[in-house]
Amino acid sequence: MVKVKSTKTKTKSSSKSKGTSNKEQFKVASHEILKKVKELIKEGNVRRIIIKNEKGKTLMEIPVTVAVIGVVVAPILAAVGALAALVNQGTIEVDRK
Repeated sequence: MVKVKSTKTKTKSSSKSKGTSNKEQFKVASHEILKKVKELIKEGNVRRIIIKNEKGKTLMEIPVTVAVIGVVVAPILAAVGALAALVNQGTIEVDRK
């Protein structure tokens, strides 16, 4: 796994997403995708996880605020595992609080 980049932006809207947003990207091999997604969900300060293929096309977008509910986590992780089998290398983009 290689951390590609990390950016921090401030948002000034009146919606719930006020404050700062920190985005990170990780290049991961297919066998590391599921492990990294589980790790990110456990951290708790993640808003959204986006999984992209080698060409940068978005394959899956997970709103983690929904994923922390126990019933929802298992099917999401099963889908991430199936997705990992289809890509050789991917990028995980993380939007943090």
